[in-house]
Amino acid sequence: MSSIKHFLQFKDFTRDEFDYLFARTRWIKDQFKNYKQYWPLTDRTLVMIFEKASTRTRLSFEAGMQQLGGSAIYLNTRDSQLGRGEPVEDAAQVISRMSDIVMIRTFEQEIIERFAANSRVPVINGLTNEYHPCQIMADIFTYIEHRGPIQGKTVAWIGDSNNVCNTWLQAAEVLDFNVHVSTPPGYEVEAERAGLYGTANFEQFSDPMEAAKGADIVTTDVWTSMGFEAENEERLKDFADWQVDGDMMRIAKSDAIFLHCLPAHRGEEVTAEVIDGPQSAVWDEAENRLHTQKALMEYLLLGRVNS
Repeated sequence: MSSIKHFLQFKDFTRDEFDYLFARTRWIKDQFKNYKQYWPLTDRTLVMIFEKASTRTRLSFEAGMQQLGGSAIYLNTRDSQLGRGEPVEDAAQVISRMSDIVMIRTFEQEIIERFAANSRVPVINGLTNEYHPCQIMADIFTYIEHRGPIQGKTVAWIGDSNNVCNTWLQAAEVLDFNVHVSTPPGYEVEAERAGLYGTANFEQFSDPMEAAKGADIVTTDVWTSMGFEAENEERLKDFADWQVDGDMMRIAKSDAIFLHCLPAHRGEEVTAEVIDGPQSAVWDEAENRLHTQKALMEYLLLGRVNS
């Protein structure tokens, strides 16, 4: 089991591996856009385990596996023995004997780490409280499509230092770009939780406008992530000055793009002017979940492919 490759955090892969994956994503997306059948994963089965609600994650993984010639099985913990107290380790032993690859969207990172340690097949993190590596793969590929290499560029993260923010910080260290983070007091980045090696690619700002100044990407997420609904009213007050609006985009680079992992709350973390405006790439970003994850599944199952 130790030789199996998993994707549980962004830093699980090297820069060389991501360069390969982004190149594969471009090729796979081209096939899809040109209606060319590409079925490298015929007779392979993806099991998708959901403990958290999802739209883009389920659709992109299920459609992606089918488009690669395989099949996908949806399991919700409410409808399986996992929701009735079966140990994660036991579930991993059984599920991995009946499938070829597993994607899990759950709460604590520890859950997916325990599953992977007992799995006979690759495991992908579809989202945990700590990280969202598949989302950031899609975000970075979207920037590459629109503007070219991300190395040396600056990403401004405005808002909560959540799992998406943590993953941007890991990606910056692996791919050598910079992240400016601005959060309200009390919501700052926790280096240990983010899994940071150091701070060379990361700077924190108390003023969100200063964080966005000269940025190549301005990005954010909802102020109240899943699991924090009880704090919603308090967060609406705390984050009121951390909205991405037209003024913030104008202080970024003139060709900066806006990204958001979605779903978005217009009028809260971002204005309609920005998310629906000409600098927004959120719809390409959402679609690219499909293409980057197809490249990821192909790589985990087949290794490097020349085609």
